[in-house]
Amino acid sequence: MQKLWKEFVAFIMTGNVLMLAVAFVMGGLTKKVIDDFVQFIINPIIGAIVGKPEFNNTLKLGSGLIQYGAFINTVINLVITGFVLFMIVKAYDAYQNRKRAAGEDDSGEEPDEQVMLLRQIRDALVTRG
Repeated sequence: MQKLWKEFVAFIMTGNVLMLAVAFVMGGLTKKVIDDFVQFIINPIIGAIVGKPEFNNTLKLGSGLIQYGAFINTVINLVITGFVLFMIVKAYDAYQNRKRAAGEDDSGEEPDEQVMLLRQIRDALVTRG
């Protein structure tokens, strides 16, 4: 049992699992921020334009009730969430590209032997010429 526990702890402590856990928590918090943005910012703007802050329209069909207004709210939330996440990824990519261009790539991985050799050749050529 103790060996199983040690293997489990080693698995949990690997970088990939920790990063996944952090990403999951950050994703949940980001969704909360976006939901609040939609509820407290976007919906009042929609309410000012359309007259109601939310689409809570329904359609009665026999004994069933089709809530297409709630579906419209969900689609609006999806579009805004997707756009915000897209902008976050774009900003991150731009940041990474600036770091790479400045030679500050800190991916944590050592370059392979060929890359190191090419860098030495480049440096030798620069100092020589």
